[in-house]
Amino acid sequence: MKTYSTKAEEVEKKWVLIDAEDAVLGRLAAIVATRLRGKHKPSYTPHVDDGDNIIVINADKVVLTGRKRDDKIYYWHTGYPGGIKNRTAKQILEGKHPERVVEKAVQRMLPKGPLARQQLKNLRVYAGAEHPHEAQQPEALDIAAMSPKNKRSA
Repeated sequence: MKTYSTKAEEVEKKWVLIDAEDAVLGRLAAIVATRLRGKHKPSYTPHVDDGDNIIVINADKVVLTGRKRDDKIYYWHTGYPGGIKNRTAKQILEGKHPERVVEKAVQRMLPKGPLARQQLKNLRVYAGAEHPHEAQQPEALDIAAMSPKNKRSA
């Protein structure tokens, strides 16, 4: 009996819609990262992009537990000496691009490399409830039904 390995042309990608309203950020990111990689499928192959296309809406209404909203700090470097900059999660969520908190959480749960960058392109995150992917007929994934810890009422 030979081990089956999925080829890139045999992959069937589905479109999945996830509502992030009142969802705990880390748990949401773990579910999204698993689906992006395709680890939920029996045909999972580590070196092939066989994950689904994920649409996350209401990313601005995601919940951080404990004091992480005020204490969690995102750092980046400008490339110049002394150019370390930072922002708290609260500043980002209340700012211009609140969807970046979800994008970064998912990105940091994927392995580093070219395959992960390709898989990350299958993620679309929107701050509000509207998204331009109705033509793909995404099926809704209820993450609150998976575990009662996935949703928090603030």
